[in-house]
Amino acid sequence: MTYWLINVPFLAAAGVVLAAAIATRRAPGAPALLIAAGVMVLMTAIFDNAIIGFGLVDYDEALISGVRIGFAPVEDFAYTVAALLIIPALWHLMAAPARKTGP
Repeated sequence: MTYWLINVPFLAAAGVVLAAAIATRRAPGAPALLIAAGVMVLMTAIFDNAIIGFGLVDYDEALISGVRIGFAPVEDFAYTVAALLIIPALWHLMAAPARKTGP
């Protein structure tokens, strides 16, 4: 089984939750998501490259696509992408509706 096959359920679940948030018009704003994505992908790249470069983690070449960002295979970024999609969407879906104040 390849890493992409392992990633598919997580990415699909994140996509479904985000679609539900968009359908209910409770999705997080694009600017906030883009800023968070930039920070998280950069941090993932730095730390994944460090742990792979120091030899703490290694990947079977037969199970990855071969596309890398530095030492890190792109499959390693799937969990970051899934978290970026699902966590803000769940936050907005689970938020209590705004209460009207005043008379």
